[in-house]
Amino acid sequence: MSALKPSRRMTHLDVLESEAIHIMREAAGERSKLALLFSGGKDSAVVLHLATKAFWPERLPFPLLHVDTGHNFPEVLEFRDATARRLGERLIVREVEGSILRGTVKLPRPDASRNGAQSVTLLEAVEEFGFDALIGGARRDEEKARAKERIFSHRDEFGAWNPKAQRAELWSLYNARINPGENMRVFPLSNWTERDVWAYIAREGIALPSIYFAHKRDVVRRDGLLMPVTMLTPPRPGDVVEKLSVRFRTVGDITGTCPVASEAETVDEILAETEIAELSERGATRMDDRVNEAAMERRKREGYF
Repeated sequence: MSALKPSRRMTHLDVLESEAIHIMREAAGERSKLALLFSGGKDSAVVLHLATKAFWPERLPFPLLHVDTGHNFPEVLEFRDATARRLGERLIVREVEGSILRGTVKLPRPDASRNGAQSVTLLEAVEEFGFDALIGGARRDEEKARAKERIFSHRDEFGAWNPKAQRAELWSLYNARINPGENMRVFPLSNWTERDVWAYIAREGIALPSIYFAHKRDVVRRDGLLMPVTMLTPPRPGDVVEKLSVRFRTVGDITGTCPVASEAETVDEILAETEIAELSERGATRMDDRVNEAAMERRKREGYF
């Protein structure tokens, strides 16, 4: 009689993957009308990849949803659309511009960041489709407000988040019960770090938009950051335009998202840079978060992701 072969020991990434898959299956089992928030960014690409594993060989039991600010990087939008087509999944896009035209969003000036305005458009989409849960790619290591999040994050009938009224999650037991009009935000990557995300991308061979990798781009130096030169963010008087090798650690509204100087053209090289990074990707590259550390928590209380 041959001896049984020892089972492979689970790695750190195996544990994170297993937890994320369990969380998504739990959400699908507890809530009846879900959507997966998919912007085309690296974290949402990882969540989508995990979702395909969680429900394989079936199609996803929920659509993909993106709230488009109208100020997104074109490379990311192209990747978003191509990914949805490749997987054959339904992609719902709702635009901040539509909320502006309806008068539900009013910006202080035409070139203002639209990050905060996404809350209104998201809540309008929730009401339009009757979603009772949204799966997103937020991680606790990103910044202080997200560090307060539960994995199953309760939102009241106004879409608001109250960090003092969240539910205990002892022993990985999740309470997804809600009253009519309330909503759950579900974050399978809560316990992941930026390094974990990149290590998983490397292991699984997950495709990403090209702007995550080093490329030449016109930038100006502003407030200690490298601001990309675009039609939405032209140089100001006195700015010196430089063409540098940069990459984006996170992507969002063009008016508030900055690249970092980098020569990293591969995932392994990005992993090496991530090991020595002193600031989180939001703290290092999001202008609105750096200007006001309480900005994210305020937006989340108003219904943000």
